[in-house]
Amino acid sequence: MALFHWEREMLQQWLTSQNLAGEAFYADSAVGGRLDWAAIAGASPGMELVEEIREEGRRLAERPIPVLTQELYDLFETTGNRLAYEGLYFERRRMLTTFALLHLTEPDNATILPQLCGVIEAILEEKTWCLPAHMRGQQIDRHIDLFAAETGFTLSEIVTLAGERLPRPLTEAMLAQIDRRLFVPYLTCGPYHWETAEHNWAAVCAGSIASAALLVEPDAERRAGICAKAIATMNHYLAGFGGDGACLEGPGYWNYGFGYYVFFADLLKRATGGQADLLADDKVERIAQFQQKGYLIGNRPANFSDAMPYVSVHIGLSDYLAARYESVENPPLRIRDAYGDDHCSRFAPALRNLIWLCAEAPRAEDWQPGSWYLPDAQWMISRTVSSAGSFGFAAKGGMNDEPHNHIDVGHFILLAGDDPAFAADLGSGEYTADYFGAGRYRYDCTGAQGHSLPVIDGQEQLPGAERAAIVLGAETGEAKDILSLELAGTYEAEGISSFTRTFAWHKAALPALTVRDRFRFNGQPKTVTEVIVTRCKPELEADGKIVLQGDRHQAVLTYEAGHFAASVEERAFSNHFGQEERYYRILLTTDRGLDGELEATLQFNFK
Repeated sequence: MALFHWEREMLQQWLTSQNLAGEAFYADSAVGGRLDWAAIAGASPGMELVEEIREEGRRLAERPIPVLTQELYDLFETTGNRLAYEGLYFERRRMLTTFALLHLTEPDNATILPQLCGVIEAILEEKTWCLPAHMRGQQIDRHIDLFAAETGFTLSEIVTLAGERLPRPLTEAMLAQIDRRLFVPYLTCGPYHWETAEHNWAAVCAGSIASAALLVEPDAERRAGICAKAIATMNHYLAGFGGDGACLEGPGYWNYGFGYYVFFADLLKRATGGQADLLADDKVERIAQFQQKGYLIGNRPANFSDAMPYVSVHIGLSDYLAARYESVENPPLRIRDAYGDDHCSRFAPALRNLIWLCAEAPRAEDWQPGSWYLPDAQWMISRTVSSAGSFGFAAKGGMNDEPHNHIDVGHFILLAGDDPAFAADLGSGEYTADYFGAGRYRYDCTGAQGHSLPVIDGQEQLPGAERAAIVLGAETGEAKDILSLELAGTYEAEGISSFTRTFAWHKAALPALTVRDRFRFNGQPKTVTEVIVTRCKPELEADGKIVLQGDRHQAVLTYEAGHFAASVEERAFSNHFGQEERYYRILLTTDRGLDGELEATLQFNFK
């Protein structure tokens, strides 16, 4: 059921009655209610952000605009490699974002405008703003992907904010290209797959196009038509969230997809005089609360699916949401994203980090302790803070056909302070053609082999929506959190009638985690190998005892002596940026049991 719907004619009437233009779109949402660039650049921590931008500007000023050749463009089709072309593509966007923000904050600096104009001209000459990975079988100038939509939105914001300081012929060329590459195909081609998607593509693509239309489309009827289409897509995006507000793609994609949802919602509300408000709903508020529940320690989230192990918060987006909803916390400032953190160098969040950052907002040094069970996602997340340090535990049920899916039903994460993960989720691997193709689950990041899940009679957990957990119980409390799952349906091992996994997180000063697996077989017990994925090098200290040594903390893993053969594998994988990382798999193998039943208890105690 759609949460939001306004007829195109009504939108047109509201948009026409307001008729906002230029900086008026931003002034009311900026901290203090005005867009004062000198004040923004001079306020701490705003001045720290500006200095990061200046530092990047000094680096980029010495570099030529990267050349995007056909040979690089074709690499994805010939080899599946994305990084070679995308690295240069995003360096151009970094120049665009950096020089635009510097021009806004230092309008009297005569050296910046030519640099900005130069990279704009180069981007206008690109044969497509889409990435090769998103163009398979698509026509140039008819297709719109994430980055084409973002590019058009960026240029629209630059035109709006820089105004007459840009050369008039360049402004006209920018507007013409935005129309040709975004508005015309959006209104006359398609429908695009993302128009009914229930993940980040819907919010980013539709939100960017409609935001651009609000800023630069002169025809009121056309502007309203674009917004009406985008609002329909936003309802699909919201349908991808359960009532608990959890983003199954993780906090990084929450920053991304929900960020662009909020950017559009803010512009739409102001353009319609508050009549069309995409944030005025309890479900949207619960989605806004997800960030403060999704982190375990500092900038380390419960990074299930293709989430990164470290995700900085978008401080502008966060502070904006905290100002809108009393239930949303201002996050710790120390984990804000630095200017260079976004390897795609997106303008929209970078701009709002400056104008939405509230330096005076009340905020703690770190996330406060707490536990949450998110019933739609089937995630348990817990933060424990004591004199011994900060500790985090997360576990998930769910099913194996989620957005950016990994084979991970019943998987868990265990963290302490800044130490390497004692029980790890590897996060996102390098995006290649095969990573999103038939070979996806051959990668350790995505396949069952890279998650803390047992192997039953040689069989690993399988993909598919039918491979889902049944939640037997979930409880959070002051002293202990418990999550119990039935997982037999996620396997196809012959003769297994039940496999329950129960997590008990004991929240003492030095917390402990118990993972109890119970297997029931029709017939003789099968061989079972318990698998623990860790970033800490395991030491097999004795039968029944393995030590995981971090930089500050130590976790002792105990299990029933005499019943398991223990071994350790060291493995490597290619991370999201194409860099090799290493991790360990602890393997505990047994074929012992009684009357077709087997119980394995894994106990993690911090020292």
